[in-house]
Amino acid sequence: MTKTVVRLAAYNPAWEEQFRYEKQRILSVLGDKAIRIEHIGSTSIYGLSAKPIIDILAGVEDLEIVDHIITPLEKVNYEYIPKPEIMDRKFFRKGPWGQGTVHLHICQHNGKEWVEKLLFRDYLRSHPQAAKAYEDLKMELANLHTYDRQTYTKKKEPFIREIIQSARKTM
Repeated sequence: MTKTVVRLAAYNPAWEEQFRYEKQRILSVLGDKAIRIEHIGSTSIYGLSAKPIIDILAGVEDLEIVDHIITPLEKVNYEYIPKPEIMDRKFFRKGPWGQGTVHLHICQHNGKEWVEKLLFRDYLRSHPQAAKAYEDLKMELANLHTYDRQTYTKKKEPFIREIIQSARKTM
């Protein structure tokens, strides 16, 4: 298995366009099974450097539906990646391993995963200083863990938890 490389790119306005395109493709095969679809992650924050991977969050009524949507999502080039350690979210990838272009996270609409991912995104969108601090952290971690994406991701978790706590206080 090839190691994944952490490379951050300057913000690209085309990321929003790419999200809209992917959202339409996902809706074309899921229809009303997806209650709502949102652009999340760093590519959804205006001006923020990011790994150029579009993160999409799709909310469904119940995760039991995932077994029934794997084949339809394959028709629009999404591969289901089982992650048994993650119970409240299902993961799909578009693109080869380590070089994915889109990550699709499916979770229960208005469940904990849904709420926390949107709290984080919305807080960074409305608090530029927090977004800048996150970007600085990501740059530092990308330099330290260029060839270890798992560690890069894990080291961001305390900051993400802190932002989610701050966001909950402003609700």
